[in-house]
Amino acid sequence: TCRPVSTELAEAFPRTGELGLAALALACCAALPMGLAAARRPGGRADLAVRAFTTTGLSLPSFFLGPLLLLGFAVLWPLFPVSGADEPGSLVLPAVTLALPLAAVMTRVLRASLVAESGKDYLQTARMKGLSEAKAFRAHALRNALLPPLTVLGLQAGAVLTGAIIAERIFRWPGMGTLVVTAIKSRDYPVVQGAVLAFALTVLLTSLAADLLYAWADPRGRYA
Repeated sequence: TCRPVSTELAEAFPRTGELGLAALALACCAALPMGLAAARRPGGRADLAVRAFTTTGLSLPSFFLGPLLLLGFAVLWPLFPVSGADEPGSLVLPAVTLALPLAAVMTRVLRASLVAESGKDYLQTARMKGLSEAKAFRAHALRNALLPPLTVLGLQAGAVLTGAIIAERIFRWPGMGTLVVTAIKSRDYPVVQGAVLAFALTVLLTSLAADLLYAWADPRGRYA
């Protein structure tokens, strides 16, 4: 049965958006505390542990990490479903597969940015006024250090939302990646073309969202 391309995309894209947003949320929630912990005492135990995590996250490609998580948490310890998107918890493993490399990149960038800010005069003044190290970092250094991580987030958000093909195939997630692979196998070129246009629009919108976040993080950019 022939179906409009728009119908196929309308059914698959929300699933990919759900997976991508979950991965981005997990990555941000992991990167923020780890970056803060690592930057407060460079070379300390927390910093070494975070660096070990980021090295591991950057070293594991999704085509290896996905089956590893599947084997560990769906087969040996059946905590989550093996595949599909209908059972409770089915979003967890594919989201973690996408989130881990992004969290590693964002943590490293945030740590480096915070370390660069830690020696600035305004932070020294905040310490002299009696602010604790943790509060000075959260209240002053963090916001000034957010621009590099936001750049990474803007660039990687489009990649996560459009590059989830491997994770979707591993976990049989019914999103755009699965749709594109199926369309390529069946030589359904209109669906492939429609998916490429949807991916391009997604990248443009995520780049626009990143630019808007710049203005929030640094008010000086609003008048540039």
